[in-house]
Amino acid sequence: AAAAVAAATTQQKRARVRARRQKLPQMLPPRLLRLRLLRVPLHLMELRILLLCLPTLLLATTLETDQKSILTDNDWKKLWTRNGINADSKLDNNLDSSDSPMFEDSELMAHNTTVQLGGTAFLVCKVTGVDRVGVNWNQISWIRRRDWHILSSGAQLYTNDERFAILHSPGSNMWTLQIKFVQRRDHGMYECQVSTPTGIISHFVNLQVVVPEAFILGSGELHVDMGSTINLVCIIEKSPTPPQYVYWQKNDRLINYYDSRRDISIETTPGPRTQSRLIIREPQITDSGNYTCSASNTEPASIYVFVSKGDNMAAISRRKTSSADRITHIFRSMLAPCLLLNTVVVRRIFLT
Repeated sequence: AAAAVAAATTQQKRARVRARRQKLPQMLPPRLLRLRLLRVPLHLMELRILLLCLPTLLLATTLETDQKSILTDNDWKKLWTRNGINADSKLDNNLDSSDSPMFEDSELMAHNTTVQLGGTAFLVCKVTGVDRVGVNWNQISWIRRRDWHILSSGAQLYTNDERFAILHSPGSNMWTLQIKFVQRRDHGMYECQVSTPTGIISHFVNLQVVVPEAFILGSGELHVDMGSTINLVCIIEKSPTPPQYVYWQKNDRLINYYDSRRDISIETTPGPRTQSRLIIREPQITDSGNYTCSASNTEPASIYVFVSKGDNMAAISRRKTSSADRITHIFRSMLAPCLLLNTVVVRRIFLT
């Protein structure tokens, strides 16, 4: 009986071993093995292998995307043609500085330009080398930096202000922005911008608007005697160029340089500080009035001239002197009581 039980136990063990062996994937055909693996959950080792391979998979995907985004020479030509650049020109991938467009170094290419109020400003932009890289002349623009207003592109203006104009001769490499009748608000920075295949180059010009000022030497009034000489000197400064004419007016009436009166003369000396002298010999009472000195686009200056007889001037002088004497006498009469009062106050303070 014991032997029978042992044999049965051995047979059961062998049956369980055979059953386990039948469950192993190695015993299945290749097709059934793949189907069976899909149903089997991933083990920890397989998860680790997947995590290790994930960065490699992502890198391969990124490289493939970047290769698709790289533009060929034909793609660049299409973009340049769309932006107005000549795509048929010869393009060199190794352009040096001598082949790139640049601004010409000349006296006309000033970075600072000063113009008088009401005058005409010329902002010059000279570009060389644009033909070698196929830049269209329409790629040259003038921009007002104060409000980023595009004033021009090539010869085309983009402003309704008729004071602005582009001066350019066919075949020339100079593009000049002209501003006529310059106003105060025109001052500031202007940019000449050129778009090239390698980027944008710019030339900046700072426009300064100055207003000349006139002033007459002396105070606001001048008293002269009849028969003496009226000598008025007017100085004009802050003018970039000396004014061509200096105008003298009396009561808003222009005094002619060639007046019929021989006793009137005007002498003007131009320079950084232009000086104009008005001389009236043996003036009469009728020569009294408001005299004004001015020039083109200049703030005027005025002075009032009083011409009177000598006795009247003496009387006026005596009246002024007597008035000053009375004021001095009043102050002197008030000085003694003030000193006495101060002495009394000081004594009371020290005694108490």
